[in-house]
Amino acid sequence: MPVWDDLVGQDRVQAQLAAAARDADTLVTATAAGTPVPVASKMTHAWLFTGPPGSGRATAARAFAAALQCVSPDRALGGEPGCGFCDGCHTTVIGTHADVEIVRTDLLSIGVKETRSLVRRAQLSPAVGRWQVIVLEDADRLTEGAGNVLLKAVEEPAPRTVWLLCAPSLEDVLPTIRSRCRHLTLRTPSVEAVADLLVRRDGVEPAAAAAASRATQGHIGRARRLATDEAARSRRTAVLRLPLRVDDVGGCLKAAQELVDAAAEDAKQVAEEVDGKETEELRAALGAGAGAGSRMPRGTAGVMKELEDRQKRRRTRTQRDSLDLALTDLTGFYRDVLALQLGSGLAIANEEIRPDLDRIARASGPERTLRRIEAIIACRTALDRNVAPLLAVEAMTMALRAG
Repeated sequence: MPVWDDLVGQDRVQAQLAAAARDADTLVTATAAGTPVPVASKMTHAWLFTGPPGSGRATAARAFAAALQCVSPDRALGGEPGCGFCDGCHTTVIGTHADVEIVRTDLLSIGVKETRSLVRRAQLSPAVGRWQVIVLEDADRLTEGAGNVLLKAVEEPAPRTVWLLCAPSLEDVLPTIRSRCRHLTLRTPSVEAVADLLVRRDGVEPAAAAAASRATQGHIGRARRLATDEAARSRRTAVLRLPLRVDDVGGCLKAAQELVDAAAEDAKQVAEEVDGKETEELRAALGAGAGAGSRMPRGTAGVMKELEDRQKRRRTRTQRDSLDLALTDLTGFYRDVLALQLGSGLAIANEEIRPDLDRIARASGPERTLRRIEAIIACRTALDRNVAPLLAVEAMTMALRAG
């Protein structure tokens, strides 16, 4: 199927990218044949994809990268780039194409060292494909220094290099970088479109797909995880019980502790799955003997310390992401409460707990609900500023109790 099929509810963006891929194809063909290059072109060397979480920013960037590398023979007969079946499309989508570098981070930021490596890669000519494509899925996590390093590469790009940057909003990218990119804004897809994708691509039962997409309000990644992972559903159920447990100070503190502990447990599980393997692979690469107690070669302590620091930062990022997901679910709970209090007629995301929502809605007014939503937002802001997670969450649960 075409690479655009996974781009849900983004018809305008898809049309723009498809047109640019056609012009890019014409540009490469004309250059190879030595014929004049068309002056008017929808193709450019740097793109910035923005949109709310779950809108499919990275999916759009990957689909475009695949279309740029498409080598389908149907193109000569007028076929659209991005067939989804040729070697260029397939290897790009699964992440093994030699000329497509897909960068995502499981750390809190992307530093200067990593960015310089990308810039050096961007100066190379394509090895087997038609373009050298760099997909930076977390451009909002570039440090200021890393952004300045990237700026030079975006200002003076190599002839056959394309940068595809993804970020939640324009404000998350340095003004000097975003001014040199073509900007595409994605929107949150409809609940129905996400449910259809889960049924069509992931084989989820229609009822479960509809419930997951409604609960996540069109967030594609979270909807897929909720529909296919029993543990994710259990964690979400526990989070949605929190507003019912903050009737007294003891309940607030206990609920906060459990929420932070659950996030820490998620981080621990990720660490157990990844850290041990990474450490053993590095030890083997450095020439250490088998087993954790074997001696390391002289002069390798610094490399091992760097790996340990990276693993520690990843655990922090995992815990923060887990907490942020829980806070998003809490916001959805009070959004439903507010909709009931105002009689807005909006679809309820958490229909399965409608009695609890009705009880909370009757026990308070819209003003208190808005203050509770503001308390959740304040907690997310505090976590972004590196406030201790337990302190931030305890302050939030106390504010939820006070209303």
